[in-house]
Amino acid sequence: MTERTESVQTVFVDQADPLAAPLLEDLAIEYSTRYGRTRDEIYDDLSTYPAEEFAAPGGALLVVVEDGTSVAGGAFRRYDDTTAELKRIWTSSAHRRRGLGRIVLRELEAEIVRAGYSRIFLTTGPRQPEAVALYLAAGYTALFDRTLPPQDVGIHGFEKILHTATALPSACAAKEYESV
Repeated sequence: MTERTESVQTVFVDQADPLAAPLLEDLAIEYSTRYGRTRDEIYDDLSTYPAEEFAAPGGALLVVVEDGTSVAGGAFRRYDDTTAELKRIWTSSAHRRRGLGRIVLRELEAEIVRAGYSRIFLTTGPRQPEAVALYLAAGYTALFDRTLPPQDVGIHGFEKILHTATALPSACAAKEYESV
């Protein structure tokens, strides 16, 4: 058994940054597998959002980097004056079950508070139970009837009301975490 001693780093990047490319590419593959559309169709859908929506001051795009490779990430954009919308939350299939999704949410939530938002809204699909579990565990409120089968619900909406205490202290745009 090999002990993992490397760390992961969180970095806010522009959508055109090469570190962001795996996020869109792997999301397209993941969604095509789960929802039956082609990778190219889904990639085109993911690419329709203008890059500036995921840039300051109203948004941001975060990647988690390990050994020079993007292993997780996510983004937010302005939904309305007080609400940010989370988009593109992703963890590489080779790196799941390590807490990286929690790191992505924690860092994005802190940045959302710094951007002046007080609420987060997001949606996920009915074939993404891992995402539903992550959001519920992170304190998000389901905006749908959880007693119904996921396929009957359709798109699963969530919200979270933020408080300034949600923001983590940060002196820079990149942080390092010990691998879990």
